Order: sequence, then C-alpha cells, then structure tokens
Amino acid sequence: MSAHDRDHWDTTYERRIGEGRFPPPDPLLLQFTPPPEADARALDLAAGLGQNSLWLAEQGYTVDVMDISRVALNHAYDEAMERRLRTLNFYHVDLDEVQLGTGVYDVICVFRFLKRELMPQLRAAVRPGGRIVYQTFNIHRLDTMPDANPDYLLQPGELPGYFADWRLVYHAERGNTAQVVAVKPDAR
Repeated sequence: MSAHDRDHWDTTYERRIGEGRFPPPDPLLLQFTPPPEADARALDLAAGLGQNSLWLAEQGYTVDVMDISRVALNHAYDEAMERRLRTLNFYHVDLDEVQLGTGVYDVICVFRFLKRELMPQLRAAVRPGGRIVYQTFNIHRLDTMPDANPDYLLQPGELPGYFADWRLVYHAERGNTAQVVAVKPDAR
C-alpha cells in the first residue's frame, strides 16, 4: 500500500473518531468465536478502530491488531488502556508486506478488507483446529457504490472457495457482503 493509502485511511478514521461513540464488535464474530483456551491467540487483520480486537481481548485472547492507519491504531490503543486491556499487540503494518507466520493463531478475523494475495498466508497462520471469521464486500457493492474498485470486491461464491478444504461452519452472501466462518482441519 502506498503513502496515499495510509493518508486516506488516517483521514477516514479521524472522521469516524470525530463522530463519537466507539463502534461495537461485528455480530459475525460474536456469534462464531469460541471461548479461548489457555494461551489462545487471535489476529484482527485490517483492524481499523479495533472494536473486534478489544472484544477478543475481553474474552481472554491475546490479540495481534494490524492496520495501516496509525490514527486508527492509536485510537484502539487508547480505548484498550481505558478498558484496562493488556493482552493486545498493536502493529502499524503495510498489508502488502506483512508476514503472518505459520500456525500462530486460534482465530483470525477479517472485516471489510480483501487482498487475495494474502489468502495463502491467512490459511497458513491459523493453527489446526482454529478458525477464520471473514466478512467483506462482494461485486454487488457496485450497485450502490459504482466507483468502488472491483479488484477489492468478491465474486459470488469466491470467499468459501478459499477454504473449500476446511470445515465450513457458516457461509452467507447477502446484498453486498459475503461471510465465511471456517475451521482448519486438525493436522494428521
């Protein structure tokens, strides 16, 4: 991502922060995230203001919070300190260059972000028996936002295809969004 991308997202999040109330966690995450076991780790990729990260930390996960916007990360950090949450690691990263590792996370959540080239890393970063909770926009977003870049919009059925060899817990395509919750098979 370029400096232009960072500036765009910093400006976007400055505006959202100015609107007041901290956003709630995404309902898909609330519905499909299991209680953590000891030493459970989670990743919130393209975390934005960090509402999902904070909720995961409140449940007992140690959470890596990654985003390109320093403004968003600073706001998430301030909110975490206000809530006395200490199990979050904040990473200001360019998602074009991120390295996620292998078998690191019990839960990875991604909301409103698509970078197809990251799918192999996301798959590898989930521990066997762990899960991914993913929701982003599909091509129908063009119906209401004709200027949206189609490179960042899913085709129908594309998202579950990335996890076809995993146990699909949930999949829905409604309106302009696609959702998937999938569990990585245990190593054999």
